[in-house]
Amino acid sequence: MEQAEKAEEPVVLEKSEKESTLISKLEEEGDIAADYLEGLLDITDLDGDIDIDVENDRAAIAIVGGKLGHLVGREGEVLDAIQELTRLAVQTSTGDRSRLMLDIDGYRAGRKADLKKAAKETAERVQESKSSIKLAPMNAFERKIIHDTIQELGLTSESEGEDPDRCVIVFPA
Repeated sequence: MEQAEKAEEPVVLEKSEKESTLISKLEEEGDIAADYLEGLLDITDLDGDIDIDVENDRAAIAIVGGKLGHLVGREGEVLDAIQELTRLAVQTSTGDRSRLMLDIDGYRAGRKADLKKAAKETAERVQESKSSIKLAPMNAFERKIIHDTIQELGLTSESEGEDPDRCVIVFPA
């Protein structure tokens, strides 16, 4: 028995070390992204505080405070562009592709709540009608929220089409 317990211990340590290494890497991505975004805010003479976190195995950066709505743009288009530029800055520095998420002025957090609610309403309509429903085109962030919520509700969904017209189809159980 004691030998079996000892054999399992290094596996636990390896997993913990992998998690620690991943978190360190994501924190480094967050720091690089924050430096890049601070420079961007300085160049544009905008005020904002930058929060760095790690969520769902990716760096999460939020810029809050100040008047930042124009950095979000219509339907988050400017936010998406700034996020891509920030990912490129991180990739240039680290040599690795970044999946960091950027939120400005709470836009993505609010959008996530709205999308979860819409997914629940869609799931109810699909269950009542017993037929699939195709949703409007969405970006990858929005589609992921819909897919995750639909899965939590016990239904299935899939994406179809090509960006920027890629959309989600929700199927009855």
